[in-house]
Amino acid sequence: MNEKNPFDNNYFIGYISHVSPQFVKVHFPSSTLLTKTIFSGEEFNGGLVGNFVTIEAENAGFIGKISEIDLPEKERLTLSEKSFQNSDFHPTAKVEILLSLDYFSGNAQHTLNAFPNIGAKVFVCPSSFIQKYVMKFGQKNDLDIPYIRLGHLTSNSETEVCVSQQALFNRHCAVVGTTGGGKSWTIAKLIESMINNKSKVILLDPTGEYAAIKKSVQSVAIGKSAFFPYRNLTKEDLFFLIKPSEGVQKPKLLEAIRSLKIVKIYQDKIDKPSTRDQIKDFIDIESGHLKKSKKIIKSFERYQLQNFEVIESEDININIKKLSKQIIYECIYPTDNSDSKLFGPISERDANFCYGLSSRITNLVTTKIYDRSFDFNDTQEKEANLIEIIEGFLSDEQQKNFFLRIGFEGLGYEFQAREILANAIGKYLLKLARNQKFKENPIVLVLDEAHQFLNKVIVDDYFQSASLTAFDQIAKESRKYGLFLCISTQMPRDIPVGTLSQMGTFLVHRLINYNDKEAIRQSCSSANSDILAYLPVLGEGEAILTGVDFSMPLSIKVIPPIVTPDSSTPLFKKSN
Repeated sequence: MNEKNPFDNNYFIGYISHVSPQFVKVHFPSSTLLTKTIFSGEEFNGGLVGNFVTIEAENAGFIGKISEIDLPEKERLTLSEKSFQNSDFHPTAKVEILLSLDYFSGNAQHTLNAFPNIGAKVFVCPSSFIQKYVMKFGQKNDLDIPYIRLGHLTSNSETEVCVSQQALFNRHCAVVGTTGGGKSWTIAKLIESMINNKSKVILLDPTGEYAAIKKSVQSVAIGKSAFFPYRNLTKEDLFFLIKPSEGVQKPKLLEAIRSLKIVKIYQDKIDKPSTRDQIKDFIDIESGHLKKSKKIIKSFERYQLQNFEVIESEDININIKKLSKQIIYECIYPTDNSDSKLFGPISERDANFCYGLSSRITNLVTTKIYDRSFDFNDTQEKEANLIEIIEGFLSDEQQKNFFLRIGFEGLGYEFQAREILANAIGKYLLKLARNQKFKENPIVLVLDEAHQFLNKVIVDDYFQSASLTAFDQIAKESRKYGLFLCISTQMPRDIPVGTLSQMGTFLVHRLINYNDKEAIRQSCSSANSDILAYLPVLGEGEAILTGVDFSMPLSIKVIPPIVTPDSSTPLFKKSN
């Protein structure tokens, strides 16, 4: 598209008549300009409201957006169909100033240092001019950055919105909107574009609606074709799953994990031969448990100190099927006095407190869907190991697949396992990011239906709570490591303020709820009242694109993806 002069008299519509820090007013010399919808081949849909204008000032130009058109009071009183056809009216328009233009360099910036003067000329902005500045948003040091062709302006279908991928995800991205507004299609379009740009994307798909995407895709479903190995869970993850109470259960659970790690060290013979005799009497070789009762304290403590790093590591690399009974073995009385050399006898009182915890562990390990999801019985193939799958996907040798879909559609809702598993995956990716895995080749983590996983709290039987915070941490610190987060939700009010405020780019589809709109207003610096006023009336697939790297908000119509996600509403059918 050839760029046209934005200050051509063919585009003239009026003069500046009022200037304030928030907006300017435009005086139309003639009402005939209101009906002029074609300017030198430029077509503007739905009149002038919502269209962009350029303002020719003395030292700089400006780009603004028409938000209102009004008539003076005395002309409104005489308005009728006959008078409108036979008379000339003098409307005024309210215009929000978006950008300041440098006449010589052509650069644009969002600034409050300059304003147009009274009497400055106002022109309808040609599509090619807007398009040029949209493509500059987010450019970094003239590098060869890939672009994403999102759609076109709602006010002018000829103006393509093609934006830098760096601008979209550089400070994380949020796609929000009510059901049926077009979020899923937008996410699918972003994924499709990143695949074409050969950028790596990992999607956490709670419903399975993106399973239809096949191009350059590796797709797995937790509990069906993949599992997250429980040995890669942290102690905190295990606490989330089985919810020990603070008083007796959590200390005993920690001791049981330490004891089973000692058993594994002994069985794997990874300790020094000279230290094995210290712990030999504690270990029941036949059952695979460690029994402290009435055994020498100093021998145990010395062995524990010599293998401190392995025993106190965050992972739970143990045989979890032994954990339920090991907890009961940890229920022993404290020693009678400080001079005692032996651990105390079994404490039935403590054991009674821990039987409920022991039962929860047994139930978790033996429930089929959770065994399939975490491989508690060590029966699944290595190829289904999600850690191995992620590492293979990220490897330099993996060049054919750029999209990894991790589906949760086969995972149940008991034990809050979905939220805990998603949190564990997030922590694992954050660990890779901190180890500089994505510094050279950034990756985008897409979290669909984010309200299912964020702002979640695990509550035990005694109403003690713990928060799942992996994605909040990713939002706050992973940008500098090359791990970018893209969340999609229909309820932004349910996303933690700390996470939402870290989003640098917003694609906002239709929003009706006041609290949802307020969440966007508080989290996005460019989301003023004029922008929020558009949200309830946006059509399907229409969205407001705004953010830190976008000098002005854009109302766009998103192009449908080639392969649409399975998000359509089932239809009622008349029975025969």
